Amino acid sequence: MRQVSSGVDPGRLVGYQLKRVQAALRSAMDAALRRHDLTTPQYACLELLDQRPGLSNAELARGAFVTRQSMNVLLRNLEDAGLVERPASAPQGRALPTTLTAEGRARLAAARGDVLTIEQRMTAHLDAEQADLLLGHLERMTDALEDRPSPVRRQR
Repeated sequence: MRQVSSGVDPGRLVGYQLKRVQAALRSAMDAALRRHDLTTPQYACLELLDQRPGLSNAELARGAFVTRQSMNVLLRNLEDAGLVERPASAPQGRALPTTLTAEGRARLAAARGDVLTIEQRMTAHLDAEQADLLLGHLERMTDALEDRPSPVRRQR
C-alpha cells in the first residue's frame, strides 16, 4: 500500500528545526565536556549550583531537564568526584541542599569557556538585537506550550 504524502516539509516546521538545533548543541557540548570529564547534565547541574547554591535535588532536576531519579545518580557521581557536597542530613525538611566544592568551581570554570565558545559559534551569524529577539521568541514559545501568560519584555 502506498502512503500519501501530507505535503508538510519538516524543514519548514519550527519544532523540527528546534530539535535539530538541540541535537547539534548537545552533541557539541558532549564532545567538549568530555575533555573535562563531565556530561552535559552534570555541567548544567554545576552551572545551576554556581548561580544558586543550596538547590534541592528536585530544583536541580527541573533546571537540568532530568528526572529526580536521574538527578540522584548524577549528584552521587558528582559527590564521588569531589565536585559537590551535601550534608548527611537535611537542615530542615527532607531536601539536602547541594553546594559546589572548590574542585567543582574549578572544573566548572574550565568547562564554561568551551561551552561559551560553542554558544558563540552557534549564534555567530546573529547581531545583539537579533539574538535578543530570538531569545524573546523562544521564551514566548515556551510560555505558550506551558500555558503561561507571556510577560511583557523590555526592549533594549
